[in-house]
Amino acid sequence: MPPYEPAAPADLTLPDNSGDPDGALAVVSATDQLIALAVDSVDSPRSKRIYRQALGEFLAWHTAEGRPALTRALVQRYKAHLQARGLAPRTINLKLSAVRKLVAEAADNGLIDPIQAHGIRAIRGVKIEGVRMGNWLTARQAQALLDAPDPSTRHGLRDRALLATLLGAALRREECASLTVEHLQQREGRWVIVDLAGKRGKLRSVPLPSWVKAAIDDWTAAAGITGGPLWRAFRKGDHIDQASIRLTSQAIWAVVTKYAQTLELSVTPHDLRRTSAKLMRAGGASIEQISLILGHSSIDVTKRYLGVELDLENAATDRIGLTLARRPQRLAGLA
Repeated sequence: MPPYEPAAPADLTLPDNSGDPDGALAVVSATDQLIALAVDSVDSPRSKRIYRQALGEFLAWHTAEGRPALTRALVQRYKAHLQARGLAPRTINLKLSAVRKLVAEAADNGLIDPIQAHGIRAIRGVKIEGVRMGNWLTARQAQALLDAPDPSTRHGLRDRALLATLLGAALRREECASLTVEHLQQREGRWVIVDLAGKRGKLRSVPLPSWVKAAIDDWTAAAGITGGPLWRAFRKGDHIDQASIRLTSQAIWAVVTKYAQTLELSVTPHDLRRTSAKLMRAGGASIEQISLILGHSSIDVTKRYLGVELDLENAATDRIGLTLARRPQRLAGLA
């Protein structure tokens, strides 16, 4: 039996065997193709953007390091580089996940030894301590945001319906952007968003509150929409684009932040999803039903999402019972 020889470290770039003077361009093109394969392995448009950016950063760092061989030690060094930048654990783990995808695609295409690839993919992420609080609106703030668009214009009717859908159906931004008129159907005497494709293509249905359906009806009637994409772009002023161009998830982000800024609120579309879940819970909805509407993989995820272990309205710290006996009338040095 021949002696065992460990696999040689993998080169990150693809070799060019064409022998033509444009070989360097072929290497770059092949590397781009590998990145495209890694990006295409995730479903969400947002995840695709994040992965593409993360891999671009990794390759830029790799080039600055002198383009060393792709090994477990190299990726460990990259992980340490990200930690030294002071990035949040979730951000670091997301960037490492993108690198793992790149390595997996390289191994599947015979560009990296499977043993080397396995070692790199086994690198653990940064441990996340505690549970992130997140951000959400109070019921009063949510109502103010819903009332912010001007319903006397088609532009305002669209934006009001969009905000109502985010607040009343707890959709992710990409899910909201994908809505069509055909998604809205009646089930058991009420309107429901049916067969909505969420993360990893998981299908779910979401019952619509009557006020959300009313807002959508106002918008579709004013815009003359009877089928296809629910959210349409405007060409100029209050004129809908005749090409029926659907709003992108980034455009939905812009709509939310536009009205939030007029109310001096700092929220994102995902904060409206969390707000919806919080208001459902405050209204007496069960965690099981909220979990189904959100499309979470388990009730435990929903519990962490809601932060049900931490009651801010009736906080345990309010029960300590201590008080300040004396308060200063005026602090020294302050006008």
